[in-house]
Amino acid sequence: MAKKHYELTEAEWAIVRAVWDNEPCAAPTIQEALEATKGWTYSTVKTIMDRMTAKGLLGTERIRNLILYRSTITKQEAQKGEIMRTVKRAFDGALTPMMQFLLDNNNLSQKQLSELEVIIRKKRSRGGDKRKK
Repeated sequence: MAKKHYELTEAEWAIVRAVWDNEPCAAPTIQEALEATKGWTYSTVKTIMDRMTAKGLLGTERIRNLILYRSTITKQEAQKGEIMRTVKRAFDGALTPMMQFLLDNNNLSQKQLSELEVIIRKKRSRGGDKRKK
């Protein structure tokens, strides 16, 4: 079964990061964690968390009158969704032009370039993507 690509809004990113740092957690914990940087009220945080639950980004567990939230997605899944959204929007879904852009527009050290070469060599030795097109 293919994993879904998650495309989070800026608000959802803020919430999910706070949940990852505090899970399992209640909405007031998240509101307190984000109060200084976002200035969000409890009702704003609770509304966003409830929407994220409906979208399947957060799961809940009820203990008496307390609702605890946990993330249902990993950091890697969220990052993948963000990258794929960027590739789709900015590069018409093509990875090679995106990689060329990143290489041309970032001042990479020789060490960083060597690390990228190692990653590419490892990927090649594993046969790349085995999916049929």
